[in-house]
Amino acid sequence: MNNSAKGKAQRLLKFGLALAIGTMGGATFNYFGLPLAWMLGSMCACTFASLLKVPVAPLPKVQPVITAVLGVLLGAGFTPDLILSMLDWLPSLVGLMIFTIVSAMIGPFYFRFVGRLDKPTAMLSAMPGGLVEMTTLGQENGADVTVIALVQASRILLVVVSVPYLIWLVTGIPVPYGIAASKASVFDVSTMTYLSLVFQMLTGMALGKVLRLPARSLLGPMLISGILHASGMSKLQPPGDLIVVAQLVLGTLVGSRFAGISPTLVLRILLLSAGYVFLFLLAAVFFAKVLANLYNYDVGPLLLSYAPGGVTEMSLIALSMQTDAAFVSGHHIIRMMIVVAFAGLILKYGNMNSRAAAASKSAQDDQCFDHADKGRETTSPSDSRTQRKNSP
Repeated sequence: MNNSAKGKAQRLLKFGLALAIGTMGGATFNYFGLPLAWMLGSMCACTFASLLKVPVAPLPKVQPVITAVLGVLLGAGFTPDLILSMLDWLPSLVGLMIFTIVSAMIGPFYFRFVGRLDKPTAMLSAMPGGLVEMTTLGQENGADVTVIALVQASRILLVVVSVPYLIWLVTGIPVPYGIAASKASVFDVSTMTYLSLVFQMLTGMALGKVLRLPARSLLGPMLISGILHASGMSKLQPPGDLIVVAQLVLGTLVGSRFAGISPTLVLRILLLSAGYVFLFLLAAVFFAKVLANLYNYDVGPLLLSYAPGGVTEMSLIALSMQTDAAFVSGHHIIRMMIVVAFAGLILKYGNMNSRAAAASKSAQDDQCFDHADKGRETTSPSDSRTQRKNSP
């Protein structure tokens, strides 16, 4: 067995172990009736395993597949009535734009002065955008990519763990811990349904790649599925077991992202991120309450839409809670587009300022050297002899 094959086999074994630990965590949370048991249980179990240096690891190629499945399931909720009601989203989307920009402007100060991070790292750590997008921008701008990845992963972990309880606290409605999407089992679904699911996944992923969509593994399949369901060409209903599998795998992937990193650094970043998430969620509650009172929205979907979690994770929570999943996923996709564009502009402006400052300093230094050279040139040889003669 060559080194490449051996490395792949080791990654598979580590992910298999992570999945087994995640399954035990999900089963434990489910036994005690905790909200979103299979996602939160697997996530917490794999996070603790990572901190204890258990040899677990995520398998990056699995996430696009799970995300594509979720995209198809989210698109299944699109109906002609829902498309017409999207006009009602406008006030919430305007509020989301204001909320995201204000948060993106204030957040870097928290990481800069509380976390003592450098400017590019603080900026990209504060952005509630995709982990891949923020780390890519970090590589391009000389930021600490490891810290950015840890902060973004910690943000998603902490938000997913806290949002179900926050919704219960704010609305008084307990979050279901069981299967809320459909009571049907995967064994009750026809073969044609699975073929339709695979077709929509593959064509959606190809569409997302061709159009270079943000979160293309989610948005591409969601667009294809939404078009087919809105036109009545597909009537796919997600089996409850499939939602459980998606929760389990996604929770395992999020929790095992901390594997191989110093536990001290992970705990430090978790504590730092906890303060940021707390402030962010307070602001989300404020915006959700104001918009709910002004425009007669439900607070629960608004909180899920404004919470700084990942688009995939928040969409899965909405799907599991049987709330307006299209509303939630649509808001998070737009938020991510705003964040990526805003982060790029700020970093570009900051780099321009840095280059301008460096050029100004260089010009000042050159001017000083020019003055010194002119001073030396105006000193005649006789003056030099006089100075040497008069010197002790």
